Amino acid sequence: MTQPQQPGTNLAQLSTGTPNLSQRKTGSRNPGIDLLRGLSILLVLLNHVGLRLRLTQGVLARFLPKWFLNDVNFNGSEAVYLFFVISGFLIATNSLMRWGRLGNLDARTFYMRRAARIVPCLVALVVVLSALHLARVPDYVIKQPNQSLPAAVSSAFGLYLNWYEAHTGYLPASWDVLWSLSIEEIFYLAFPLLCLLVRKDAILAPLLAVLALSLPMSLASIVGNPIWKEKAYLPGIAGIAMGVLAALVAAHFRPKRRAPVWALEIFGAVGVAAVLLFEGPLWLLLGNGTILLLTFSGACLVLAFHWHLILSPAWSLPCSAWLQSFGRLSYEIYLTHMFIVLTVVRIFRSTGASLWWGILWYPPTLTLAWLLGRLVAKFFSGPCERVIRDRLRS
Repeated sequence: MTQPQQPGTNLAQLSTGTPNLSQRKTGSRNPGIDLLRGLSILLVLLNHVGLRLRLTQGVLARFLPKWFLNDVNFNGSEAVYLFFVISGFLIATNSLMRWGRLGNLDARTFYMRRAARIVPCLVALVVVLSALHLARVPDYVIKQPNQSLPAAVSSAFGLYLNWYEAHTGYLPASWDVLWSLSIEEIFYLAFPLLCLLVRKDAILAPLLAVLALSLPMSLASIVGNPIWKEKAYLPGIAGIAMGVLAALVAAHFRPKRRAPVWALEIFGAVGVAAVLLFEGPLWLLLGNGTILLLTFSGACLVLAFHWHLILSPAWSLPCSAWLQSFGRLSYEIYLTHMFIVLTVVRIFRSTGASLWWGILWYPPTLTLAWLLGRLVAKFFSGPCERVIRDRLRS
């Protein structure tokens, strides 16, 4: 369980040859990975609602233990680390399907595809937040004396918003979500260069392993600045490296039976659940290694889900379509959900409602956050991405 401002708080069955059609289908949609992404964005939402409407102060506290309710509300940072792992796995897997091996990666195409996915929503969000700040809309005004709108905009586009917050304090909540994007895109700026420099997976894999395993040491080395410990580059990059490493394993190994896949799924699920539900005791036992257990378990899960779909192409997860939908919209929901959270919380406070029934405000908040993400994906980010990629292909 991670409380606010504690360390870490705040998305192929391949050979080295050309991927076939089934590989493309496997890499494009996986119910297990969508489910894990959906769980991750749901935890982020619960974290940001829970910071303002604590479940421990509501009716559920009469029936459920406090530690469990705190885990529900404060696993947002763990969710972001899961996002890092999933992102590393998916982007490396898609690169392997497109180019056969990472040493053949086309840097220009890679950067253009990342820009097509990331830039439209990022630009739109920064423009909207800047307008709200200039209009002096409550909850969106940058108030810290050593912060300014131009500096916030520069840090968002310069991919150092995490560093900026570590040195000046937290930005308003809708700006703050961009810290993880700063880490992720810094990694992907360097990723093609590393692949082209190393060329061979046999050399790249050990480098990624060292980076992934450095996570506890990189966290332990940060003292005296809780915001930087929460948002530093190296721990997040280590999580992404774990996902890329899992993609390389998927590229070179394929189980022939389901039993090892099931075992890997069980191990990964138990590891993730242990960190999400019992992080306090685990932290006493493993210290910063707790987050490494989370990223390793997450990598095991996405790898097992990947192999599972290869062995059972018709594999599905009944009764989880809603959570998978959250996963597929995770980027749009992540960037826009604070508009919903802040609005709902302001309405809650204006009504004078009691926190005792605060849980009743959770379902509409989650639903509206999904709906806004869906609208953004359908009418803005999706069309923008298609236009940019069509121009790239032409």
